Amino acid sequence: MAYNGSGIIAMTGKNCVAIASDMRFGIQAQTLADNFHKVFRIHDKLYVGLTGLISDVQTVSQKLDFRHKLYALREERVMKVSRHRRAHTCCCSAH
Repeated sequence: MAYNGSGIIAMTGKNCVAIASDMRFGIQAQTLADNFHKVFRIHDKLYVGLTGLISDVQTVSQKLDFRHKLYALREERVMKVSRHRRAHTCCCSAH
């Protein structure tokens, strides 16, 4: 049995938001590193927290960043959160 994943929690308040995650990178009970980031900045108003296998976290974060940058180049503006949600759904359901 393999134990992969982590914990991420988010909250919103009046004019604020907070996202917290553990930074552990490990295999089963063995910790390999304690500085692995799981919350990624897409742009000033959009952050994404990802859990799961490290390779999947890295792949999905890179795909989301690439799609946002491509959108910004084509449209000459940052992607709205609602549009990013649809892009994220397509990205994740394609596998």
